[in-house]
Amino acid sequence: MSEILEKIAYCVEFGKINQQSPYPPDMKGQLGADELTKEALDTGLAPEDILKKGLVIGMERIGIKFRENKVFVPQVLMSAKAMSTAIEHLKPFFQSGDVKRSGIFIIGTVAGDLHDIGKNLVSMMVEGNGWEVVDLGTDVSADKFVNAIKDNPGSHVGLSALLTTTMINMEHILKEVKAASPETRVLIGGAPVSEDFKNKIGADFYSPDPQGAVEYLNSLVA
Repeated sequence: MSEILEKIAYCVEFGKINQQSPYPPDMKGQLGADELTKEALDTGLAPEDILKKGLVIGMERIGIKFRENKVFVPQVLMSAKAMSTAIEHLKPFFQSGDVKRSGIFIIGTVAGDLHDIGKNLVSMMVEGNGWEVVDLGTDVSADKFVNAIKDNPGSHVGLSALLTTTMINMEHILKEVKAASPETRVLIGGAPVSEDFKNKIGADFYSPDPQGAVEYLNSLVA
């Protein structure tokens, strides 16, 4: 990996957004993901390499640390901010087709549930790994999921819930999604959700952490 790509990965891993960012303290005054991504493009590095060999590597590292309880939500949010700031420089290349997204991932917190921290973490981690994310927000009905799938053929779906009283809505939404689009893979997650519950309702995948969702999605396009 070239030196600048490793620097970009490091900035994302440790949440160094730009030179002005005071976080992390030991990188104060240093260039961040923002400036380094622009510099990499200016020196002629391929946008796809910057994404896959720099930004995605950094998000993968922080995702694994989060899974292992070595970092916590605030650090992941800083990494996601660094990633999203850098991605702004790559957006023209996504739009032109020079850089291909891994696929489309539709995510939402299920009907009746207004919690979004877990959903947002998964959304950021998946986007940080090169996917286009369609975030439907919270309290999302089966119809909204189905319509989003129709608008985004070939996409995969993530259902999130934080409450035992709302996770039961996953089963109804799953049935509606599968009825409308049997080939769509449906991932579920959230505090009360388990592998047993996944098997009971017939979802395709469950993970207790965002990195698991990322790895599963990446396996579908490997």
